[in-house]
Amino acid sequence: MPRTIRTLTANNVETLVDWAAGEGWNPGIGDAAALRAADPEGFIGAFVGGEMVAGISAVAYGAGFGFIGLYICRPDRRGEGHGKAVWDAGMTRLGNRIIGLDGVAEQRANYQRKGFVPAYETVRFSGALGLAGGSDILPVAAAAVGDVLAYDHQCFPAPREAFLREWLQPPRIALMSAGSAGISGYGVARRCREGFKVGPLFADDMDIAVALAVELAGRAAGEALHIDVPATQVGFTAMLQAAGMVAGFTTTRMYKGGKPGNAPSKVFGITTLELG
Repeated sequence: MPRTIRTLTANNVETLVDWAAGEGWNPGIGDAAALRAADPEGFIGAFVGGEMVAGISAVAYGAGFGFIGLYICRPDRRGEGHGKAVWDAGMTRLGNRIIGLDGVAEQRANYQRKGFVPAYETVRFSGALGLAGGSDILPVAAAAVGDVLAYDHQCFPAPREAFLREWLQPPRIALMSAGSAGISGYGVARRCREGFKVGPLFADDMDIAVALAVELAGRAAGEALHIDVPATQVGFTAMLQAAGMVAGFTTTRMYKGGKPGNAPSKVFGITTLELG
C-alpha cells in the first residue's frame, strides 16, 4: 500500500505519546495537548492503509528556531522507510532554522552525518531529593505569567508563549523565585507514568535552582523525581548525587544550522526531550 505523510490530529499525537511510553521514555500525563500547543502543525506522521506507522515532532518556534523530537516508528513496521520519510518531512518543514534535538548515544553518529553538531550532554537524575527547603518560592500566579515568559526567553532559544501558557497550568506544578528585582528562576513538575519530571528548571544561579527543586520535590509528595540536567552544570549534578539522586541515561543536545543565543548557564533542567 502507498504511504501518506500528513499532519497529525490531536488523537494521533496522543497515540505518538503512547508509543513514547512504550519505548520507556516515561512521558507526562496529559503531555500530548501541551506539546501540541507549541505548534499544532508541527507533528507529522506516516500512514499506510489508514494506520499510523511512524511519527515525529518538528516544532517551529517562530522563524529562527525549531526542534525535532518524538521520532518513532512502530516496531512492527521498521525497516520499511517510514522513519526516514517522516524525518525528511520534519526537516523540510523546519527549513533553514537553527534546529535542535536530544539524541541518544547510539544515534549520535547518525545525526552528525546529517549535519548536527553536539553542544552538550544531558544526564537524567532520578530518585528522591533528600534536602530541606529554605528560600522563598512562590506558585506562578496568572499575574506573573508575563514575567515568566520574559524570563524563559533568556533561557530558551526562542519565544514559546503558546506552549508555556499551557505548560504552566494545573495539574502541573509551576513555581518561581521572585524578589524586588523580578523573577530569578522558575520550574515546573508534572506527573508522569512513573514519578514526576521536572522541566524546565531555569535559574540565575545554583542556589535558586536547588531551592526550586526542593520545593517541587515537596509538592510531589515524596514520589521519585526525574530531571534532565546539562552535564555542564557540574556543581548542580554533584549536589543532586550527594542528595541521593542517581544518574541514569544520557542524551546529547545537538544543533544544525548554528547555535542559539540563549543563556545556557541558567539551564539546570531542560523542559522536555521532545521539545527542547
